[in-house]
Amino acid sequence: MDAASQKILQNTRNIGISAHIDSGKTTLTERVLFYAGRIHKIEEVRGGGAGATMDHMDLEREKGITITSAATTVQWQDKKINIIDTPGHVDFTVEVERSLRVLDGAILVLCGVSGVQSQSITVDRQMKRYKVPRLAFINKLDRMGANPWRGIQGIRDVLGLNAVAMQLPIGLEENHDGVVDLVTMTACFFDGDNGETVREEEIPADMADEAQEKRQEMLEAVSMFDEQMMEDLLEEKEITEEAIHEAIKKGVNSLEFVPVYLGSAFKNRGVQKLLDAVNTYLPSPLEASANVATVVKGGDEEQEKVELKCDPDRDLVAMAFKLTEEQFGQLTYTRIYQGRLRKGDQVVNSRTGRKLRVGRMVRMHSNDRENIDVAEAGDIVAMVGVDCASGDTFCGGDTRVACESIFVPDPVISLAVKGKDNDAHMRMSKALSRFMREDPTFRVSSDEESGETIISGMGELHLDIYIERMKREYNADVIVGAPQVNYREAITAAADFDYLHKKQTGGSGQYAGVSGKIEPLPDNSEDPFEFINSIFGGAIPAEHIPACEKGFQDVMIKGPIAAFPMVNIKVTLTDGKYHDVDSSDLAYRLASRQAMKQAVNKAQPILLEPIMKVEVETPSDYQGSVIGDLSSRRGVIYGSEVQGDETVILAGVPLSEMFGYATELRSMTAGKAQYSMEFEKYTACPSFIQEKVMKERAEKLRDEDD
Repeated sequence: MDAASQKILQNTRNIGISAHIDSGKTTLTERVLFYAGRIHKIEEVRGGGAGATMDHMDLEREKGITITSAATTVQWQDKKINIIDTPGHVDFTVEVERSLRVLDGAILVLCGVSGVQSQSITVDRQMKRYKVPRLAFINKLDRMGANPWRGIQGIRDVLGLNAVAMQLPIGLEENHDGVVDLVTMTACFFDGDNGETVREEEIPADMADEAQEKRQEMLEAVSMFDEQMMEDLLEEKEITEEAIHEAIKKGVNSLEFVPVYLGSAFKNRGVQKLLDAVNTYLPSPLEASANVATVVKGGDEEQEKVELKCDPDRDLVAMAFKLTEEQFGQLTYTRIYQGRLRKGDQVVNSRTGRKLRVGRMVRMHSNDRENIDVAEAGDIVAMVGVDCASGDTFCGGDTRVACESIFVPDPVISLAVKGKDNDAHMRMSKALSRFMREDPTFRVSSDEESGETIISGMGELHLDIYIERMKREYNADVIVGAPQVNYREAITAAADFDYLHKKQTGGSGQYAGVSGKIEPLPDNSEDPFEFINSIFGGAIPAEHIPACEKGFQDVMIKGPIAAFPMVNIKVTLTDGKYHDVDSSDLAYRLASRQAMKQAVNKAQPILLEPIMKVEVETPSDYQGSVIGDLSSRRGVIYGSEVQGDETVILAGVPLSEMFGYATELRSMTAGKAQYSMEFEKYTACPSFIQEKVMKERAEKLRDEDD
């Protein structure tokens, strides 16, 4: 790699901004764009004006929420920062997931009043999954009840991170005026109409002792990453700024330290200091932990892993992490891990083996773009008109590897949809095929019995947004059925099976016998089905065992209670019968199916329902009504916490009871409460719910037969 490329890479940062709903991510990004000279007028997420730059969809501006992650590039001092602003709602969790998959660092934003909330925990789990180094920013210190120390304690206790304040707030709530920098020991104020002028002064006299105490705490925590600093501290020697920066960077990049910055993005305080920290502590693509890819080989050969080097002179390896459909064709957001990508290059999609030519490349700024001719390792760009799926890897030269795909959670809610007339149905189909390619958590299937089109997603809001987009973007008039909960079925007892499948009619017959037992797996099992082959002595020849496994799995698709998928079943095959002429894969598959059906009916099957983890933030006056309402929805209250004038209630509530909750909560609390929910687990349904679901399901199937 030549010196020029190395310098470019050293001065590049790829970061994401992630947080719980309403912590101020998009407002923070808007300020970053303004201070970096990307935009010349600040717009707000809510209220008049054109709406936040990064919320470029009309729907996002109307609802005041972020739906899709948006990318932009800014220049801060001598560093180029690629930023992705991600949604906070758990319904759009895949947007956060795929962004973190391709980033080298992140900013975890917390609300100064609420501290760590349910979605902060989810985002943190995603950051840990992809080993993303992070800084934390405690925002909204201008709000009533703001307390940054509670937020920092929450990061330590709830998220289990080694979080340490790098700043001290100068005043809180309406008196929040600036911050004290504990590294340089200066007070920073943000002057001008939009806080664009950073003024550094001596620390106010009444804060000097507290600043000294907090600096000592910070130095003790940071010295864990530098032995020399530890010695100097013990000997009470002066610690240089340089040494502090180096030790913090080491701690951040080893994922063992999280520096915490303070401010209020809305009131334009603290943002520039956070950007300085991004430049100083978050890794460049050269310093980020190496990405691993799998060598693509044919057949069942052992999969070999290779480490990707952030070097523009090697063969190209790039990953498509997000797709959006545009009028000019598909826009593919791509992270280049290795090599160089030029306009007009021919690349290979390692999943399909197809060659494709890159016609046009752009650098994104929210929904605007600038054309570029070349992009190198460490960059995030978008290709126009390239046909691929989310998660595909593009390779150049002789390299053929696949980058690890993202984790995609299963959908929990479904709706039946159909077009009002044939024309609308065609437009709806076009929209659905596009949304499915863009969003891996959005699934479309067809109900075999009724022929209905079923859409499934992560929550009510998720599906509502897509239905709204069908109407707006495709002019498709859609009729929407009642929401359907994705129940599951399981067994509660062990049961034996012993089945012989015999069919003798002219010509070759079918003969296969299987014996064994089924038993329930624990609720938290990774896989819904486990198969153990305990056959000795060739009672069933080895080549027929996979057919037996397929037969058992066939029955898992539709359970005996209400034809929902079955989960958490372990099947052990212990014996069987075989015929030299009449035994075949088909015979064993049919025998296994019948044996499984027989055993499942004996194993006391039950219906499982999805339970959602619900977090409600409400003014304390309405706490009683909110808790009473959640309990009436069969909710289990996990606990509540008072934060200033607000109370945060945490509960586990069945999804089937949560439909229409948003409207109910608004009317109950005069529109002052807000809630978020995410899937938690499946648990057994009470018998009266099971009977109701069975009855509804039977009626539906009967109507379809008529």
